[in-house]
Amino acid sequence: MQRESMEFDVVIVGGGPAGLAAAIRLKQINAGINVCLIEKGAEIGAHILSGAVMDPGAMSELFPDWKNQGAPLDTPVSEDRFVILTETGGIRLPNALLPGCFHNHGNYIISLGNLCRWLAQQAEALGVEIYPGFAGAEVLYAEDGSVRGVATGDMGIGRDGQPTGAYQPGMELLAKYTLFAEGCRGHLGKQLEEKFKLRNGADAQIYGIGIKELWEIAPEKHVNGLVMHTGGWPMRPDTYGGGFIYHQSGNLVSIGYVVGLAYDNPHLSPFEEFQRYKLHPQVKPFLEGGKRIAYGARAMTAGGLQALPKLIFPGGALIGDNAGFLNAARIKGSHSALKSGMLAAESVAEALAAGRSGDELTAYPQKFRESWLFEELHRARNFKPWMSKGLWLGSLMFGIDQQLFRGKAPWTLRLGAADHLKLKKAANCQPIAYPKPDGVITFDRLSSVFLSNTNHEENQPCHLHLKDESVPIRVNLALYDAPEQRYCPAGVYEIVRDETGANPRLQINAQNCLHCKTCDIKDPTQNIIWVTPQGGEGPVYPNM
Repeated sequence: MQRESMEFDVVIVGGGPAGLAAAIRLKQINAGINVCLIEKGAEIGAHILSGAVMDPGAMSELFPDWKNQGAPLDTPVSEDRFVILTETGGIRLPNALLPGCFHNHGNYIISLGNLCRWLAQQAEALGVEIYPGFAGAEVLYAEDGSVRGVATGDMGIGRDGQPTGAYQPGMELLAKYTLFAEGCRGHLGKQLEEKFKLRNGADAQIYGIGIKELWEIAPEKHVNGLVMHTGGWPMRPDTYGGGFIYHQSGNLVSIGYVVGLAYDNPHLSPFEEFQRYKLHPQVKPFLEGGKRIAYGARAMTAGGLQALPKLIFPGGALIGDNAGFLNAARIKGSHSALKSGMLAAESVAEALAAGRSGDELTAYPQKFRESWLFEELHRARNFKPWMSKGLWLGSLMFGIDQQLFRGKAPWTLRLGAADHLKLKKAANCQPIAYPKPDGVITFDRLSSVFLSNTNHEENQPCHLHLKDESVPIRVNLALYDAPEQRYCPAGVYEIVRDETGANPRLQINAQNCLHCKTCDIKDPTQNIIWVTPQGGEGPVYPNM
């Protein structure tokens, strides 16, 4: 069966804030532009997970009347707390001493998934064709090497790689320009960076993994609009990490923990660090008597300005977290994703109006350099390099950078080596004893994955590829004690042995995968490659 094809002016891969903003802006500029957006999740918002505290600036540019239009930004931040935790207590930092990037006056606590659902409604009302459940599986190229569009994945392929009775070939979606908005460590974006050498001259991208739960807590413990960030325990001072607790309307609390993936101890488990974080005496009281109702995890780009790749290539561009626009210092990325999508859309609209197609959208990076987004990322550019020096020195030096120099210091620090190169050998690191889950405040991975509504058809090729099937045992287990068992927040990777305890092998439970991409990032030999499974599979996050 041959693939059918459809032609559009613009194809957008990914239904997150960047992709939806790009689609909307294109239609706002010219309703006649033919726009198609595909999303690998079963519905728009299904794979969207963020803290999230949102700066509404970009939303106000996209929809100046968003309040009256019913956008789901309904919990304004009422209070900021920043606490440095010790094992048994904590020190609250006075807000007057905090750099401006940590202040959230005028921002909103939101569900980014619900915002994307609302944005999709606006996009469809403008005439955007949106197709959830279709994963962008392959980049298509024209004869001159420019990007011509994408192909969606075939459906109904069995584990043996052969078509089943339910086989349906993917579709070729062809366009004059294709925008890639796949989010962090996009499967196709990674290929494009390599093919077009987009990372030449850029620092290695660095990442974090964010693990989040949504709780319904007792009304008397709820402080509507409270934003609480923490540093320190349970992380060692030389390891980047921090927690967040956001009080939303309806007695809901988003609680989560972010661990920088530059950590060096292969015994560390981000999932377990989050679970014990919830036991801290300044955290646990919020949750006691409450109920956990959702769970999820995702990786995020954190390198900032120095790690941005070249944004454009013949026939398309990278937008949102696929490029790496998140501002780690502000712990925010949705506003920058929206803005990057809008800037790219304006550049595409200009090109189409001029009768162009398939060339480089040189106006996009120029518009970025002239925008408030560039200025914001430039002010924050030294955050991650300073924090890599450790909590205390990093906090002091970044505070000086922001308070004394207002982010305009006459130097730009470099980011260093990629995250996967940072792991030390297991024999040289201290094992970490994590408490067993109590089933009330702390939980295991499998019960957590259940709350993510994750589902994958088992009779399909595994979407977690190994370049060399001998490496997990020969290298990862032998040298690093199989860190994939710990950095994965979903129990996908498991070392199993025979009844005698010998003959270890790596078992991949791909049906558990949350699509966080941490394995693709942190595997020390870069032997694991994440590719898209069948469209519509993976988590289905409610209110995340």
